[in-house]
Amino acid sequence: MFLHLSHTKTPVFQQSQNLALECYQITGSFPSEEKFVMVQQIRRAVLSVHLNIAEGCSRKSIAERKRYYEIARGPVIEIDAAIGLAFKLQSLGTLIVSCFKQLSAMIGNSTKDS
Repeated sequence: MFLHLSHTKTPVFQQSQNLALECYQITGSFPSEEKFVMVQQIRRAVLSVHLNIAEGCSRKSIAERKRYYEIARGPVIEIDAAIGLAFKLQSLGTLIVSCFKQLSAMIGNSTKDS
């Protein structure tokens, strides 16, 4: 950032920065019980993506550069899996709340009929 190197202008570096910012924002809304497990894992992974892209861009040989890009790609898959799980857990929560509300309404209605 302070060095103003050319990699900061590459689309993949800028995209990884956007991905990091979005992941930090999304994980900020996760439940407190996930703060030290899923949140930390997603944030470590997204930071790894961003930093490996930066380091890969600084390498002279194509083979070395490619290796850092391959390393950066792994955590992208990890982030996708974790965010996918988080959203599925969230939908489970929605189902639980919905079921509870419906049952509560049925209980409320059955007491009115008596």
